[in-house]
Amino acid sequence: MYFDYYLEEIQKMSLSMFRKGFLGIFHGSISARLEQDKFIINKKNAVFDSLRKDDLIILTSQKDYRWNEASIDSYTHYNIYKNIYEAKYVCYAMPPNVIAYSLNNSAIVPKDYYGAINFNNIEIYDPKQFDDWYERASIEIYRYMIEKNTNVIVIKGYGIFCYGRTIYELAKNIAVLENSCKLLNLSKI
Repeated sequence: MYFDYYLEEIQKMSLSMFRKGFLGIFHGSISARLEQDKFIINKKNAVFDSLRKDDLIILTSQKDYRWNEASIDSYTHYNIYKNIYEAKYVCYAMPPNVIAYSLNNSAIVPKDYYGAINFNNIEIYDPKQFDDWYERASIEIYRYMIEKNTNVIVIKGYGIFCYGRTIYELAKNIAVLENSCKLLNLSKI
């Protein structure tokens, strides 16, 4: 069954991303599109270093009781899938160096080789206030991605939303960006 394939992929990648500090305990989200209007995502209380089958849930465009068990980021994932056809996997991650860099900068311009060949100039999105961020995020994030024609949005003080055609592309983008910000932060010391 295709659920098992996606489960295995998400388990493997979430463990790797947890070990790197991109996903935390109860913080972050990762999903995969199963069909046009169906996707699999972690539940609210998922611990990313040991995801099990019952830590994931399948959601459809019909908002039913399952949405209450799913990650708080589910609506953002849903809107990305609904509006961006190329999105096959979506992740919300909190790489510490990216977040630290975002606090004092308005853009990320990688100066290392891998960062420079993968990213030109990434504008840092400022949500202005966090009081109502979760009400706005699910719409502002996918609109920004479409408007800027990008698969990555870095949100000041919050983290990264990223989508990819493969789960490896998704993880690579987050890892390269994290390493670039780490080097930018270190170069300022």
